[in-house]
Amino acid sequence: MSFHKIPKDDTQHQVHLDGAITLLGNDLQAEASRAGLDNHFQRWIEDLKDVDNPQLHQIVVDLQDLKAHFGGGAVNQDTVTRLMARLGANTVSAAIFADNPNTAERITKLGEALGAAAKQLRGSNENTPAQDLKQDSAQNK
Repeated sequence: MSFHKIPKDDTQHQVHLDGAITLLGNDLQAEASRAGLDNHFQRWIEDLKDVDNPQLHQIVVDLQDLKAHFGGGAVNQDTVTRLMARLGANTVSAAIFADNPNTAERITKLGEALGAAAKQLRGSNENTPAQDLKQDSAQNK
């Protein structure tokens, strides 16, 4: 009797995409400290590998880097922000490769969620121009 990997159907991919979108909508610092984040990344990586499209290679590499980074303990906000911004843009672009429109829609939403999460992380690290101006004027008084 031989055991072979049963290919995932679109429904399973959509469930994984929904889980990733929900995860990105949560507090990422809190998520990083919880068990299970590693599994989210691994499912996502496996789903992409199942597609077997060389044009998705950079997404797989960035996800592996992100997974390793979160698994390493201290989270470098600049690294995570850079990876998530690039993942967001590449994920939105990858939606055209989905055969199922429902999957394509979820991939687009995931890419947008990654981009929004990157902006949120960047924003928590930087002041807006208005905040900078206010600080500058306060210091010059």
